[in-house]
Amino acid sequence: MDQDKVLALFDRQMRYEAKPDEPGARVERVGDVVRQVAPADGWNGVLWSDLDEGRADAAIAEQVRFYAASGLEVEWKAYSHDRPADLPARLTAAGFVAEETETLLVAETAVLPVDAAPPDGIRLLPVTDEAHVRLVEEVHDRAFDGGRSSIGHQLRQQLAQDPQTVPAVVALHGDEPVSAARLELHPGTDFASLWGGGTVPAWRGRGIYRSLVAFRVRIAVARGFSYVQVDASSYSRPILERLGFVALGTTTPYVRQPSGQDAARNSSTLATKDSASSSQG
Repeated sequence: MDQDKVLALFDRQMRYEAKPDEPGARVERVGDVVRQVAPADGWNGVLWSDLDEGRADAAIAEQVRFYAASGLEVEWKAYSHDRPADLPARLTAAGFVAEETETLLVAETAVLPVDAAPPDGIRLLPVTDEAHVRLVEEVHDRAFDGGRSSIGHQLRQQLAQDPQTVPAVVALHGDEPVSAARLELHPGTDFASLWGGGTVPAWRGRGIYRSLVAFRVRIAVARGFSYVQVDASSYSRPILERLGFVALGTTTPYVRQPSGQDAARNSSTLATKDSASSSQG
């Protein structure tokens, strides 16, 4: 894989030319910044920027004013190759708080294994209706110490937009949901992406996560996507790299509360990556 070429393709298709990720949201290109504006329960933030030392502070201040005027929390999704090099320090100075740094992993679907079966006693259920969404929410409640994430909101939005899609998969032991993970297909791009993985503690380390990756990759292959992308935690990165994913850099969410104070975020971040708990599946 030509890493520089694929990173440039990712920047163009998934960031600069990004489409809204839910009904009611819009993507705006304002000067050197691409941002999403969504309802309060959606994702609001900066997807792409191309700044230099002379323009960065003014662009950051503009986004702070814009989102603060609407009373919205804003996330600036910064990548390690973004300019200027001191963008993280400038965001921090403007009241943004850094969250966990994740690794941008990409793999060609043609080289990924798609035949990893779940362990004995586990069956995989495609998520296609409200009852299945509630199973995924139950997994997240148990996997993340009772903190329900926004994954249910994301899944309901995906199903409402395309009732024929399979936006997630849940792993069951009998009737007990023990792991789940989400998939996004990005029409008009070469990329599918994996999000929101979670495995309940008692079921980690048994190979469930690898089977969930294979399940989602099979869908991406069937739909004609050339690449799969993951924002990986430090725990899931080694597993994904063994499967064929390549690190193209890192990404760090910088979050600013409406008040400008460093309030703690809720568990909605759990739905925005294949997380630490999922990686142990």
